[in-house]
Amino acid sequence: MTTSSAAADAERPMTHREILEALSGLLLGLFVAVLSSTIVSNALPTILTDLHGGESAYTWVITAALLSLTASTPIWGKLSDLVSKKLLVQIALVIYIVSSTLAGLSQNTGELIGCRVLQGLGAGGVVSLAQICLASMVPPRERGRYSGYFGAVFALATIGGPLIGGVIVDTGWLGWRWCFYVGIPFSLIAIVVLQRTLHLPVVKRKAKIDYLGATLIAAAVSLLMVWVTLAGTDYPWLSWQTAAMVGGGLALGALAVLTESRAAEPIIPLHLFRYRTVSLAALASVLVGVGMYGATTFLSQYFQLAREKTPTMAGIMTLPMILGLALASTVAGRLITKYGKWKRFLVAGTFLLAVGFGLLGTVRADTPYWQLSLYMAAAGLGLGLTMQNLVLAVQNTVPVKELGTASSLVTFFRTMGGAMGVSALGALLGTRVTHYLTQNLAAAHIPAAGGNALGGGAIPDLHTLPAPLVPLVTDAFGHGVGTVFLVAAPLALASFLVVLAIREVPLRTAHTAPAPQPAEPVAEPVA
Repeated sequence: MTTSSAAADAERPMTHREILEALSGLLLGLFVAVLSSTIVSNALPTILTDLHGGESAYTWVITAALLSLTASTPIWGKLSDLVSKKLLVQIALVIYIVSSTLAGLSQNTGELIGCRVLQGLGAGGVVSLAQICLASMVPPRERGRYSGYFGAVFALATIGGPLIGGVIVDTGWLGWRWCFYVGIPFSLIAIVVLQRTLHLPVVKRKAKIDYLGATLIAAAVSLLMVWVTLAGTDYPWLSWQTAAMVGGGLALGALAVLTESRAAEPIIPLHLFRYRTVSLAALASVLVGVGMYGATTFLSQYFQLAREKTPTMAGIMTLPMILGLALASTVAGRLITKYGKWKRFLVAGTFLLAVGFGLLGTVRADTPYWQLSLYMAAAGLGLGLTMQNLVLAVQNTVPVKELGTASSLVTFFRTMGGAMGVSALGALLGTRVTHYLTQNLAAAHIPAAGGNALGGGAIPDLHTLPAPLVPLVTDAFGHGVGTVFLVAAPLALASFLVVLAIREVPLRTAHTAPAPQPAEPVAEPVA
C-alpha cells in the first residue's frame, strides 16, 4: 500500500466490520491493562510470603501501580492529540510487556514495587488511549453500542482479576509469578492486531509537550497519594507528616495550575473546566472511582476473611457484580445508540450505586449469600450504567481536537478517586476491625493481647489462629467491611446529585465540533 493510499484509507470512515476488528485489539489490550491492577489482590498474601514482605509492602504493591497509572493518564491523553494514537497505544503495550516480565522475575519486594510503577505507566496509556481511539473511529451517536463492550471488558477485568489471581496461586504448577506473565501473550497479540486493523488519521503538526506541567501534575498527584496511603498507619492523620505532604501537594498543584495557564500546549487545558459537563463529570468520576476500586478490594477481603473462602472462591462469589456491570454496560450502550439519550442512564446508575453500597453497608459475616448477591448486583448495575457514559458525555461536549485530553481527564479523576478512596477506606477498615475484635474478645472473656496484632490493616491467616478466635476475627472483619461500604454510600449518593446537575446535550452524529450551547462554551473567549 502506498503512502497516499494509506493516508486516504485512514481518512475515510471505518465500516462496522473494520471498527469491530480494530476494537478486538483495543479490548484485548484494555483487558490485560486493567487486569494488572486487580489480579494481585487475592494473590498478594502468597506473593509477600515468598518474597518476605511486610504489611507496608502489601499496600505499596497495589498503590504503586495505581499511582503511576493516575499520574500518567493526562500525559497520554495530551500526547494523543499531538501524535499517532496507534503508535502510542502500541508503545504503552510494550511498556506493559517489559514491566510485567520484570515483575514476574522479581526477587524482593523493592524490585516488585518498582516494576509495578512501570506496569501502571503502561496500563495508564492503554486504558486512556483505548477510549480515545474509539472516539476517533466512531461519532458520539454511534459510540454507545461500542462503548458498551468497553464497559463489559472493564467489568470482567476489574472484578474478574481477583478470581484469576486466586486460581493462579491455588494452582501448584503455575505459581504467583504467572499473575504477571499471563497478560504478556495477549498483549503481543493486541499489538499485531492493532497494527493490521487500526487506521486513524495522524495529526500533522509539531508536538509541543508541556514537560514542566506534566512533571508538576505527576508530582502533586503522587505526593497526595503517598500521603493518603500512609496516613493512619505509618503516622497519624493529624501529624507533621500530613501537614508537610498535604501542603507540598497543594503547593505543587498550584504551581501546576499556573504553568498550565501559560503553556502553549498544556497537558490539562484549564479552559476545559469551563464546560459544565466536563467539570461535573470529573467530580462524579472521583466519587464513582471510590466505588469501583473499593468494591473490588473490600469484597475480596470480606469473602476471604469474613467468610473463610479460598482466593478462587472469593472471586467466584463476586460474579453477581461482574454480571450486573457487564449487562448494564452493554444494554445501556445499545439503548443510547438507538435513542440518543444518555443522562437517564447516569442518573439511574449513580442511584443504584448508592443503593447497592447502602445495602452492602448492612452485611455481616453471617449475611445470607442470596442477599449479598442482590446487593452486589445493584452496585454492579450502577457501575455499568455510569463509568463509560461519563466518558461519552465529555466526549460529546468538547471540540474534536481536544478529544484525547478531555477523555483522559475522566479516567484520571476516576483512578485518582479510586486510589485515594481505597487507601482512606482501608485505613478505616483497619481501625474498625481492631475496635470490633476488641469488643468480641471482651465479650468472650478472652485476653485482648492479640487484638492489636490483628487490627490496623494486618492480614491474619485464619488457618493458624486458635479455633476459639476464628469466629471472633471473621465477625470483626464482616462488621468492618460493612462499615466501610456504609461510609462509601454517601459518596455514591453525592455522585447522584452531581449527575443530576449535568445538562443533556444531543449526541453528535458526525466527527464535528459540538454546536454551541448556552451552558457549554465551545472555546475560550477571544481576548
